[in-house]
Amino acid sequence: MVRLTCLLRRKEGLSPSEFHAYWRDHHGPFVVGTRSGSHVLRYEQHPRPLDDYRGDDDRRGYDGVTVQWFASMDEYRAHTAEPDFAAVLADLGQFLDVDHLEFVVTEEPRVVLDGPDDLCR
Repeated sequence: MVRLTCLLRRKEGLSPSEFHAYWRDHHGPFVVGTRSGSHVLRYEQHPRPLDDYRGDDDRRGYDGVTVQWFASMDEYRAHTAEPDFAAVLADLGQFLDVDHLEFVVTEEPRVVLDGPDDLCR
C-alpha cells in the first residue's frame, strides 16, 4: 500500500469557502469519475476549518490536505499514466496554487504510538 499526500494552498483570488466548495463539489467527484481515479483505492479530503481563517492572514499556511491510497507503486504509476490524468492536472489549476503544491508518496506507516495504552508501556 502506498499513499500520495498533498498539502494544498488555494489559488489567489479564491475565498476559503469558494476553494473548499470547488474541491468538495467538483474536483473530488471529477477525480473519482476518471480512468486515472479508478486506480485510487481511497481518496480523503482533509479541509482546513473555515473558522481557522483570520482575515488578512488567511493566505498563510495550507488550506487542506488530500490523501490518495494505492495498492502499490505500480498502481500509482498506472494512475499517472492514464490519458485522462492530464485533465485531472489541468483541473488543479482551477482552484489550487499549483506553484506551491507539496506532495509525497509514502509506504505503510511505522506506528510509533497507537492510543493511550501505548503510553503505559
